[in-house]
Amino acid sequence: MAVAPVLSVLILLPLAAAALLLLVPNRDGARDSFVRWFALGASLAEFAVTLRMWGLFDPSRPDFQLVERADWIPAFGIQYAVGVDGISLFLVILTGFLTPLALLGSWRSLQKQVKAFSIFMLLLESAMVGVFLSLDMFLFYLFWDAMLIPMYFLIGVWATSGALCLMNLL
Repeated sequence: MAVAPVLSVLILLPLAAAALLLLVPNRDGARDSFVRWFALGASLAEFAVTLRMWGLFDPSRPDFQLVERADWIPAFGIQYAVGVDGISLFLVILTGFLTPLALLGSWRSLQKQVKAFSIFMLLLESAMVGVFLSLDMFLFYLFWDAMLIPMYFLIGVWATSGALCLMNLL
């Protein structure tokens, strides 16, 4: 039985959702509701795929599992190589679980630039999952740097909203 490229789906799903959100016009507040629900739905779909990955994982094997490899820059020995082990398994599941919670936590407190916030959250999720699944050092470095960009904007623009969100949860 062939297994779908679950790990690539985990990396590309939030990235594709963020790209689709770029197509939503910025005209009125009614769009904010759609953007919130779409981002939440995409992050919940990501969490469902992480649970599928967990179901495919065999805890009796100590090696990397669900490995996907493709030559990327063969002249330098760089590959697109992703895999999951017992440690990264739970880090990916935790990322998939916490992203919808973060989006829900910002639901009431975040009123401006909802589209940009949602896009950056999905990009951050994609990059974090990529960091946890990378088996190639160059790919790891690429995902690590890609993770810093949305994190910079999330902290720089919405840091006060995050504090308000935390106060709402308490």
